[in-house]
Amino acid sequence: MSTSRYSENKPRITTRTVVEMKDKGERITMLTAYDFTMARIMDQAGIDVILVGDSASNVMAGHETTLPITLDQMIYHTQCVVRAARHALVVADLPFMSYQVTDTGALESAGRMMKEAGVHAVKLEGGKVIVPAIKKIVDAGIPVMGHLGLTPQSIYKFGTYKVRATDNEEADQLVEDAYALQEAGCFAIVLEKIPASLAAKVTKGLSIPTIGIGAGPSCDGQVLVAHDMLGLNKDFSPRFIRRYADFENLMSDAVSRYHNDVKNGVFPNEKEQYE
Repeated sequence: MSTSRYSENKPRITTRTVVEMKDKGERITMLTAYDFTMARIMDQAGIDVILVGDSASNVMAGHETTLPITLDQMIYHTQCVVRAARHALVVADLPFMSYQVTDTGALESAGRMMKEAGVHAVKLEGGKVIVPAIKKIVDAGIPVMGHLGLTPQSIYKFGTYKVRATDNEEADQLVEDAYALQEAGCFAIVLEKIPASLAAKVTKGLSIPTIGIGAGPSCDGQVLVAHDMLGLNKDFSPRFIRRYADFENLMSDAVSRYHNDVKNGVFPNEKEQYE
């Protein structure tokens, strides 16, 4: 079957579907997207979950961290992705300081994401400290995906992007946080850049799925930033990234050839004009 028509004959993935995939032992695929065109390609290729990540702050806006992107900007990117998704579940990050101030503020931010962008679920970073906010959001009928381990919105607290939870104390805390997020109503949890053995332990213990990024093969699913996976962001090369394409060189070559053709007067030719 041609992957270009894949999503038209597939039912919509829901949060319930994702949980059932864990129960059946079916791996979950997740990639980031921030615009209509890339989201459409991913959806038609059969990706289960599209994450509108606050990594848009890095790969789309050129910021050093995820912190500067605003809720309004995230809503815009999510609107673009939702218009393209016919099959995939669309999850959007709530950006820094859109849910940490008050639980009511967290609900308002999640509500805007759902009403204005049409997203299917939101993702929040953090453990027990954000459980009240998660409960408030879930109680309002908005699905929540958690995020533990390396949480980029806390990068200035950590001071480094190194692997998290390598010592017993932090590992134990992560396990406690994972169960707390499950109890609070999260339908899934992203585990980022933690030891594979710890991710396996958490995954086995939870009834909800885990989505790993730099967390080994035992998670119920995997997520990558699309720009990293496609070779569009070669400056960022941690060991957990597998390059499935070399779009940076491909695009550079195409742009150079276009530039030269225009300069040399060979584009457009007679077949590329109207009489």
